[in-house]
Amino acid sequence: MPGDSWVRAVRPFPGGVLEPAALKITGIDPTDPDRRALSEAEALKQMFAGVRRALKREGCHRAVMVAHNAAFDQQFLHRAIARVEAKRSPFHPFTFIDTASLAAVTYGHTVLSEACSRADIVFDASRAHSALYDAQRTAELFCAVVNAWEYKVLPDSTSEAADIENAT
Repeated sequence: MPGDSWVRAVRPFPGGVLEPAALKITGIDPTDPDRRALSEAEALKQMFAGVRRALKREGCHRAVMVAHNAAFDQQFLHRAIARVEAKRSPFHPFTFIDTASLAAVTYGHTVLSEACSRADIVFDASRAHSALYDAQRTAELFCAVVNAWEYKVLPDSTSEAADIENAT
């Protein structure tokens, strides 16, 4: 399974609109006390700490979000950051990788379950729409797409310039 896993239930922010259809699909009951839901501020603090540990471990400066329909997730994250006035996000402010777009180009389909099927990734529809399950399938899909690419080494522009200079 690609990467570390982190899951927390988060309390809805005051004034937030909870779509009944979305709650039905995900099976989330926001009033269930057994969820032990965190505030957005605490959830972001914990998530950012984990991401920062991974960045340090990998020698990176910023994290790039990889998500299925990533524009939605990035907007959701940015709004949560603004609501809690978080000062330092480890995520790049505007760059993300969208596996829906990658799947469209690579497999001809944007729906996660169908893209996974076309990439020979097992997808259990009964587990779909769970944040962790969908994130794990998204990570597998991202790896499948990237590993399917045929990489070409591009010439180094400085060595090319030196070759031209030496030829004259």
